[in-house]
Amino acid sequence: MRKIARREDRMKKHGSSNLSSSVVNTLKEHIVHWHYPPEHRLTEDDLCKTFGVSRSPVREALRVLAADGFVKKLPNRSYAVKQYSIEEIEELYEVRLALELYTVERLATKKQTTQLAAELADLKQTWTELLKESSKKPEEFAILDTLFHDTLARALGNKSLLQHLRTINERLRLFRMLDFERQDRAKHTCHQHLEILDRIVAKDAPGARAAMQMNIEEGRRLIPTTIKDALARAYLKNT
Repeated sequence: MRKIARREDRMKKHGSSNLSSSVVNTLKEHIVHWHYPPEHRLTEDDLCKTFGVSRSPVREALRVLAADGFVKKLPNRSYAVKQYSIEEIEELYEVRLALELYTVERLATKKQTTQLAAELADLKQTWTELLKESSKKPEEFAILDTLFHDTLARALGNKSLLQHLRTINERLRLFRMLDFERQDRAKHTCHQHLEILDRIVAKDAPGARAAMQMNIEEGRRLIPTTIKDALARAYLKNT
């Protein structure tokens, strides 16, 4: 009987954990895409009704989101959405730039294995084809752009660097999407990515760094505009 009871407890905990993960993922998507404006209040009661779950998975989800910096705890069991300011977004870009410049410099100077050569060739083929294609939506291009930078970081083989870059890119996802809504941004990005790859293959570390910096700085310059766009969309959704 005790074994059965313990097994039932484990099953309940597992079910609660799955529900909590689902709530975390959904709320994180809403926050990352600025569906909520800054300081938007999230209460346990409202979230229980929204997701049709008990307090336990909601409470755990909010705890996880608070630990990851997506929300902040308020009195009376409520939380507020934490959206980054212009200064904080610029700081994320600064860290991202430092990580990505290091990545391409190391890739250009390290011995190019068969696997690395194949990954670089695959990326070049992808972005050469994208240059000829104009039907991609901004969100699709944003995903492909993130994948390009993620692939370079994975190819370097530094797991800590890759994890930090992924965390930053998660918070910059909407800004990338808004960036690709600009005319000719996708075309410019294709050319910039191909230049980065060419410089890495040519073992031109300074050239690879310069090409990567141009690619990132183009999006970084538009931070004030993209934040205004994000705020406008967030408040529009909540009116």
